[in-house]
Amino acid sequence: MGIRNFRDYTVWKESVDLATMVYQITGDMPWFEKKGLCDQLQRAVVSINSNIAEGAGRISDNEFSHFLSISLGSAFETETQLIIAKNIGYVSEEQYESIMSRLDSIEKQLNGLLTTVRGHV
Repeated sequence: MGIRNFRDYTVWKESVDLATMVYQITGDMPWFEKKGLCDQLQRAVVSINSNIAEGAGRISDNEFSHFLSISLGSAFETETQLIIAKNIGYVSEEQYESIMSRLDSIEKQLNGLLTTVRGHV
């Protein structure tokens, strides 16, 4: 696949925007959640774009594919934690719908990129 620049991937850009949004929302969570759900949610959402970037820096398509798979797993983890945050009232329905719409788009893009990269392996 050659040299990759992670900044060129729309999915990376969108996942950075999503992480920013999640950080803003978690900033409003109760203080006692800062080391619980808040911390876990922040780590999961940052892992999405971080693994895209790290994988893009790898030489082989096989390695890139591996990191994209981790990124997709982190997206699913983020989704799960958002459901919990909504269920316990830390995230409003409006915030939840907005984040989930973006997250769904990111998950689809990651699946598509994975399919493309695996086609080169």
